[in-house]
Formats: sequence, C-alpha cells, structure tokens
Amino acid sequence: MTDLDLERPAGGASGEPTPRRDPTPAAAAAIAPPGTDAAVRRERRSGGRMSRGRVLAWGALSLLGIVFVYPFLWLVSASFKPRTQVFDNRLIPETFTLDNYVQVWQQAPLGLWLLNTLIVTALAAVTVTLSSAMVAWGFAYFRFRGRSALFGLVLATMMLPGAVTMIPVFLIWNGLGQVGTLTPLWAGNLFGSAFYIFLLRQFFLGLPRDLFEAARIDGASQWSVFWRIALPLSRPALAVTLVFEVQAVWTDLMRALIYLRDADTFTVPRGLKSLVDAFGFGGEWHWEIIVTASVITTVPMIIVFFVAQRQIIDGVASTGLKG
Repeated sequence: MTDLDLERPAGGASGEPTPRRDPTPAAAAAIAPPGTDAAVRRERRSGGRMSRGRVLAWGALSLLGIVFVYPFLWLVSASFKPRTQVFDNRLIPETFTLDNYVQVWQQAPLGLWLLNTLIVTALAAVTVTLSSAMVAWGFAYFRFRGRSALFGLVLATMMLPGAVTMIPVFLIWNGLGQVGTLTPLWAGNLFGSAFYIFLLRQFFLGLPRDLFEAARIDGASQWSVFWRIALPLSRPALAVTLVFEVQAVWTDLMRALIYLRDADTFTVPRGLKSLVDAFGFGGEWHWEIIVTASVITTVPMIIVFFVAQRQIIDGVASTGLKG
C-alpha cells in the first residue's frame, strides 16, 4: 500500500468520498458538548419534565397528607371549643376556650391512667424486645436438628386469632389471682412474640457469622457473644421492635377490658372507654371532655414516632435488605 492509498478518502468503488450527512436537530442536541446552545436547550427540556413530575408527586403526597392529618386536626380543634360547637366542623374555633383541659383533669383521674399506661408500656416493650431477641438469636445462630420445623411452628402461631386463646389465657391469669391487676397486660410478653422473633431473626442472619466465631475463639461465652456483640449491632431492629410494641400496648383496649376492674388500675384506652360510657352514652353528652382526653393521650405517641422516626426507617430498611 502506497502513501497515496493512505491519503485516499474512503468511498465507493470509484474512490469518490462518501457524502457526509448532517445529524438531525435532536441528534445534534443529544451529542452536543456541554455549554453549547443545543445542550442548554436539552437540559431545559429535561429539567422541565422533571419539574412537572416533581410538582405532581409533591401535590399527590400533600393531598394524602391532608387526608390523614385532617381527623387529628379536627380533634385538636374540637378540644378548644365549648360543648355546643364541638361538631360545627370548623378547624378554627369560633369560640376558643381552655376550660375543657381544666375539666378533664377534674372529671377523671387522667394522670393516674397515664401513669398506669406508662408502666405497662415500658414493661411490655422491654420484656418482649429482650425475649424475642433471645429466641431469634437461637434460631439464627445455632444449628440443631428440627430448627426449621420449630421456627415454622413459631410462625404458625401468628395464624391463630386472638379470640382462640382469649379464654384459656384468662383462666390462667384468674387461677394465678392476677385478674384486676396490671400484670396480665404485660407479663405475657416474657415469652416473646412470633412477629418480632421473625423480624429480629432476619436481621441476625445478615450479621457476619465470622465475627461471632472469632469472639468464641477468643474465649467469649455464648451469652457474651449475644449481649456484647449481637445486640449492639442490632440496634435498628431492636428500635423498631420497641416502638411497634409501645404503640400496640399504648392503644390496647381489649386486654384492659378483660382484666381491669377498678378505675384506679385503668390504662388510657380503658379510661377513655369509661369516659365515653359516662359522658357520651350516659345522657350527659359531654363530647368536649372526650375529645380533650383523646388529644392528651394521643400526643405521647406522636412524640414517640417523631423522635424515633429515623430509627424506624433505618431498622425496617436494614432488616429488609439483610433478610
């Protein structure tokens, strides 16, 4: 091949150069280097589409947020209204009053109910978290015959409706002489919960097993491996379990109706039920007292979720990824 052949342009058989085709405007904009007019126009068009999509998404989320928040806003607004204006459906009270918050503490031992609920909630949440974590650690770390079948049996207990075990459990607590006390509301959590066992087991399975084996080689006991290594690494999942149980116990009315007899032992849900019976269906119709008590007992749950929202998100996300 000569130098002339190297300099000859590519073309057809006649040696004529292939005619050059100009790119279309869309293709030119797609391959245009940054900073040129075509690139700027492309970025503006894509930015406009993204902005419209973002506006639609935020609009939909805002609408859903209003739908979910409106009942609570109505409840708060009604708590500042007099008796005759509770159901006027105005978010801004026509007549603003604080008398409801004074009367609710006079009409019912709300402080004692809150204290009882706080005690039951703390004991139930701590016991179910620790007991479920220990059972979940056994299913995740230890290898033994029948482990899968036993774990399946634990999960099968979630299929049983609560009404099936309600009477046998009541007979047990009645035989122990604990009916009328706060014990039945939390002591059952000493044996763990199938849902929390499954949740924590999935998280434990995602932890590196070599870390625990190294600790065993260094002389750590099984309890030390669980308490000093596994639990600290599982704080997100433990936080989710704790918060879920706090919410469940704080709003539990069924067990309080079954086991509590005296008003001095009432929890918040049971106390609200007694207020509804006294002021809602007893002929007096003091709904302003009921909605005010509802606001006071709902605020602690809002604070808990506001403080622990990051732990809840991290725990659920990490458990889902590692499961």
